[in-house]
Amino acid sequence: MTDLPPARILAIETSCDETAAAVIENGRLLLASTVASQMEIHARFGGVFPEVASRQHILAAVPVVEQTLAKAHLTLADLDAVAATRGPGLAGSLVVGLNLAKGLALGRGLPLIGVNHLEAHIYSAWVYPASEMPPPEPQFPLVALLVSGGHTEINLMDAHLRYRRLGATLDDAAGEAFDKVARLLGLPYPGGPPIQQAAEAGDPAAFKFPRAWLEGSYDFSFSGLKTAVLNETKKFEGRPLPVADLAASFQAAVVDVLFQKTMKAARQFGAREILVAGGVSANQTLRQAFQSQDEFPVNIPAFSLCTDNAAMVAAAGYYRFALGHRDDLSIDVLPTWPLS
Repeated sequence: MTDLPPARILAIETSCDETAAAVIENGRLLLASTVASQMEIHARFGGVFPEVASRQHILAAVPVVEQTLAKAHLTLADLDAVAATRGPGLAGSLVVGLNLAKGLALGRGLPLIGVNHLEAHIYSAWVYPASEMPPPEPQFPLVALLVSGGHTEINLMDAHLRYRRLGATLDDAAGEAFDKVARLLGLPYPGGPPIQQAAEAGDPAAFKFPRAWLEGSYDFSFSGLKTAVLNETKKFEGRPLPVADLAASFQAAVVDVLFQKTMKAARQFGAREILVAGGVSANQTLRQAFQSQDEFPVNIPAFSLCTDNAAMVAAAGYYRFALGHRDDLSIDVLPTWPLS
């Protein structure tokens, strides 16, 4: 949209266990990005420990913002607005980033933009680094598959900031299922990368795991699949688990449902393209499934933009800023804020 005003947006992301900041120019051009990960800290718990995450954000938030501005060769005086993730996420973590954004906005007299974390994942598809030529913008209407540790849903998007949820998970999100199955297989947290790695040596047809098609809807359910893996592992009590085959068969079942339902939605609603975003979009098997079909153009962000980051928050914040959205200092976090 060439008629939108130019603007530089500083964004802060603290929805879970990454403390991140980024500066985006005009909604697409990434000038700088910094991510401080807590993955090693939480690995010992087998998942994110909310209080620990909040305390780490307090320690890291200001240095991360300072590093990002230094990388971009900018100061707060060069910015047009400050954006921050408002939800969904861990309440304690969200408060840290949003309050820092409020302080920066108040201190510099800058507009404040609260951003939906799911919306931000979608807008990761608009981002490109300054070292690259700008790729084509995603074209509306599009069908967006959001797959992350906490969310799995399909949305129809016919213009900037306009969403229609077509379906969502009824229980575990895809990323949660990866984490829980990884634990069953004795693989480390987070479960996505080790399951993908183990699956490379496995047979995806070795186990006939169920697919919850939920006919007549675009909803998802992965709890039955998780239980099927659990039941299969019990059969090997006292014997080594065929981890590679179990991982490959589980991964194939998840990808099959995600891919088929998204393709069906794109056909039904006349999408011009498909967008896949969120942490699970880094999964190679899922990416290959979409990239190997030629029915629809597919837009999947770079690996660095799949997991939580502030560049995607800045991009979404830009379009909210450019289209006239403003928030005041009274806004609060919304841990279960839906995409709407």
